[in-house]
Parts: sequence; structure tokens; C-alpha cells
Amino acid sequence: MSLVKFRRRPFGNLVRQDFFDMDDFFDNRSWVRNMLPDTFWNGKTTEPALNIKETEDKFEIELAAPGFAKKDFEITIEDGCLNISAEKSTSEEEKEENYTRREFSYNAFERSLQLPESVKEEAIKAKYKEGILSFDLLKKEELKKKPPKKVEIA
Repeated sequence: MSLVKFRRRPFGNLVRQDFFDMDDFFDNRSWVRNMLPDTFWNGKTTEPALNIKETEDKFEIELAAPGFAKKDFEITIEDGCLNISAEKSTSEEEKEENYTRREFSYNAFERSLQLPESVKEEAIKAKYKEGILSFDLLKKEELKKKPPKKVEIA
């Protein structure tokens, strides 16, 4: 026999009984500690995953943001920061003779990246394809790494 740690169900007695026990749900909040810190319970939004790759002549950034459309994004450059934000909400309502069904969702995030001095801010390009927001940040010519120059001895 092995021992397995018991995890309390997040919605208390909702799953185990025919009715929702409101007192148990709000009084026993020990399950909240097991959740991630950036969830809707504390009013914060989750930041999307980000990949940054540096090459000789540019930085390539990929930000995972599935479920959004191009129009949902707002991208600005201010005081050397690349600011990326997105917001999307949907709502649906169905009215029938005996019932009304309403569904809604809201997703948002903000991400700011401090740009290095070597980036040409005016040449930043962005594209969104299949849930990935990609950026190409070209480096300034004078700040690019140059290959070492060999000096001949006379």
C-alpha cells in the first residue's frame, strides 16, 4: 500500500453533493494556496511565454498568445521599452421560453521589455501567425559585433 497526499477539490462539496455548500466553499480556502500566483483569484493576469534569440544582426522575439487576433494587440515603444498588450472579450446570450443562457470570457495581458541601446527602434517589425507574435529587432550598424581584424607584423 502506498500513501498519496489528499488534495481538496477546489469547489468543496459541489462535486460530492447535489447542492452547492456555499459556507464550505468560502470558509475553507486552503485550496487557494495550491494554485498558481497569477490566476484570476488574485485579480492578476497571466503573462504569456516569451523566447528571445540574439543573432549577429538582430534579436528575434516570439511571444505565445493563442486565441487573439491582430486587432486585439496594442504595441508601443516608449522610453526604450517595447510594450505589448492584448485584450479580448466575448459574450453570447441565448434566450428561450424556459431559460436564458449567457456565456462570456475575458482575456488580457501586458508585457514590457527594456530594449538594449543596440536596437534600431524605428525598424522594429511585428507579425502574428498561428498564435505566435514575432518581432525582429535589427541592431544598429555601429554597435554590431565585428569580426576581429588580423594585424600583419611588418
